[in-house]
Amino acid sequence: MLAADSTSGIFATTRKFPYKPNIVTQRDRRLVMDRITEGLVKQFQQERGLRKLTESEAFEDFAGFCVISSYFEDEFDPEEFRMGAGGDLGVDVAAIIINGDLLLDAADVRAAVAQARTLDVRFIITQAKTSQGFEAKVFTDLSDNLVELFTADTLDYPASPEIANLRECIDAIYADLGKLSRGLPAISVRYASTGQVGDSMLEAKRKSAVKRLDQTNFFSEVDASPLGARELRDLYQRATSAVSAEFTMPKRITLPKMPLVEQAFLGILPATDLVRIITDPGGGIRKTLFFENVRDFQDYNPVNLEIQQTVRDSGNRERFAVLNNGITIVTRELTLAGDDIHIRDFQIVNGCQTCHVLFDEKANLTEGVHVNVRLIQSREENVITGITTATNRQTAVTDEDLQARESFHKELEGLFQSFTEGERLYYERRSRQYSSQQSVEKTRIITRSSLTRTYASMFLNEPSRAGRYYKELKETRESDLFQPHQSSLAYYTSAATAWRIEWLFRNKRIDRKYTPAKYQLLMAVKTYLLGTGDLPQGNRLADRECKKILGVIWDTSAAEELIQKLLPAIDIAAKVEDPSGVITRDTVRTQRFAENLRREVRRLDGAK
Repeated sequence: MLAADSTSGIFATTRKFPYKPNIVTQRDRRLVMDRITEGLVKQFQQERGLRKLTESEAFEDFAGFCVISSYFEDEFDPEEFRMGAGGDLGVDVAAIIINGDLLLDAADVRAAVAQARTLDVRFIITQAKTSQGFEAKVFTDLSDNLVELFTADTLDYPASPEIANLRECIDAIYADLGKLSRGLPAISVRYASTGQVGDSMLEAKRKSAVKRLDQTNFFSEVDASPLGARELRDLYQRATSAVSAEFTMPKRITLPKMPLVEQAFLGILPATDLVRIITDPGGGIRKTLFFENVRDFQDYNPVNLEIQQTVRDSGNRERFAVLNNGITIVTRELTLAGDDIHIRDFQIVNGCQTCHVLFDEKANLTEGVHVNVRLIQSREENVITGITTATNRQTAVTDEDLQARESFHKELEGLFQSFTEGERLYYERRSRQYSSQQSVEKTRIITRSSLTRTYASMFLNEPSRAGRYYKELKETRESDLFQPHQSSLAYYTSAATAWRIEWLFRNKRIDRKYTPAKYQLLMAVKTYLLGTGDLPQGNRLADRECKKILGVIWDTSAAEELIQKLLPAIDIAAKVEDPSGVITRDTVRTQRFAENLRREVRRLDGAK
């Protein structure tokens, strides 16, 4: 798979280990859980719309969700990361975090690697067993198979399509060692059970597994640990709670009372404390804290290089507080006890670039490096929007654009919740907005990234690009997304259609082999019901067309009948790409596939 690096010797010790095909997965064994864990798994199934899963499948999803959430704090669909039975090499759940983005699709990984200047990568591997006890040999077998997966030139044993895809991801990440200048990828391996951690033999096997993986020289860090019922409960609680932080800020000024602002302070914070606040439990940067920033991290452009040089310069770093504008934190909850401050449900609305550079340069931070902090407590969305606008004036985005776009997102949030219960969706305008609300079914939470994909697929004729790396779509079609003049109902319509399609998959009403074409199905629904043209100009006319789609989508029988009618068109378009007719991610991600699908849909009886 990988050639040895003659200069660095990174892969010089790579060798092949025997494959262990007979891993005891216990998929068919009766799930035995304590009452609390069983209740949490059932709650998880209910909230995620996963009622059709078997008990063991649900536990795998639950464990995977808990583990991945400890490294990635934004909303995600745990089903996308479960490997499934047969040929999984003992890997029940897998995920990859690349520069803060959660990925697993090989095409997405290739795009992320191609776009990045440098790579910060973590592999997350989970095996979940449903018994109350731990089997010590699981760590040994799993580490052997992971060594095979990462280091062997070819996989000589049967592997599921999901494992083959994971192998492609691995190849793409290690293909360009120059981009791994920050360090080789880290790997976190978790063995989850409903038992109690503490067996000495289990600990011995865990250490042996860490050593085996470390000896490959493929990883900068190898972290393996067991998770019992108690650990899983703690992780689940953390995953479903709003982000919080505690710190001490003795040097601060309390600002005078202001309308709709509960408390506000100006102060300085040791840069090391700031880095601790923005570091997630897995050691990565908490991307969700910058959700309301106008600009994501811009990599090392001239401004960020200056910040970096200031930190690296021993003569300048302790003057950082007067050389940098600092950051602005807006929190919805704040508790003050002396100099100790506890904040919950907060965002860093300005200072994204500063935070990322300090995070990267944490090794160069000394006790004398401080950061200016504006800390504001408010629950009023208009106040928070105003702060975001005012503190981002130095960017190329105009105040009017900031206000108009944020108003549009607020309008979407209100529109989504305005529908009756069966048709209600929840637009997550800020990260983890609904995570602690048990009454909200998590499948009905629509993130900004998923809404971008669904709208682009349905109304911008971009299903082939929507299924790829999200940042690529966002950058290429940014001017066509979330514009104030657009119909907000069109965004809701695309989200509702995507929800219905996922519902059909979850409830096994349509074959999961069509899952790679879910974005193409969005385009097909729009083409069949409205034709190939764009939505008409003007919200009233556009809304009238959208209601034609919604009338079908929210009628369960009609929606299923329509999707079933469109599936043969998917099959025909797939055979043009591949005579075998197998529907893969690569098959559907061509413009030719989209064009052929539109043509076949137009030929169907009843199409507009």
